[in-house]
Amino acid sequence: MATKEHIIEAPLIETIDGITSGSKLIIFNDDVNTFDHVIECLVRICNHELIQAEQSATIIHYKGKAIVKIGERGELSAMCQALCDEGLSATIGE
Repeated sequence: MATKEHIIEAPLIETIDGITSGSKLIIFNDDVNTFDHVIECLVRICNHELIQAEQSATIIHYKGKAIVKIGERGELSAMCQALCDEGLSATIGE
């Protein structure tokens, strides 16, 4: 009896400057929210460690925006909405 071979291919992930492909949650700098508020939101909503949230807030401030999370669009949509509800400027990009 012949055996049937199943091949499972893992999805190909392209890396550009250390960022993997997929949906990206982006936060934009503004003149309204404090560093502490942004950091607190990143820890609470995006499950960042404190140091990661501090680094992201610094990048947002100096670069004007930062990718703060990469993942499935559905999961990121909920996070994006929660960040916007907190007064942050956030969007999802590809």
